[in-house]
Amino acid sequence: MNATPPSLHSRRSLRDQVEELLPNWQSWYPSLFDAATDLGLLRARVCDLSSLVLSHRHASIYNEAVQAFRNQWSVEEPEAQDAQPESRTQHKRSRASDEPADSVFPDDIL
Repeated sequence: MNATPPSLHSRRSLRDQVEELLPNWQSWYPSLFDAATDLGLLRARVCDLSSLVLSHRHASIYNEAVQAFRNQWSVEEPEAQDAQPESRTQHKRSRASDEPADSVFPDDIL
């Protein structure tokens, strides 16, 4: 076999590398990837499971886009979301005391 440095292998296509090592690979393997795996050209790599979740992988990109939007349109950070439901609840209670008891619409719809 030809002793080619690993840096040159990465520049050639996978098909060229497989055909160099096993010229008639199509008669033995159903796909190029199966042949490359058996020949040791492709190897599985163990990685952290959370790195496979797209929302984790793209979280920094999303955050950068949100920040760029806020900077472009001069949008301020929203206040804590906990305060919003409390004000709605207080508003419902004050409105409920003003309305008659036999209201046609329940408070949840309004």
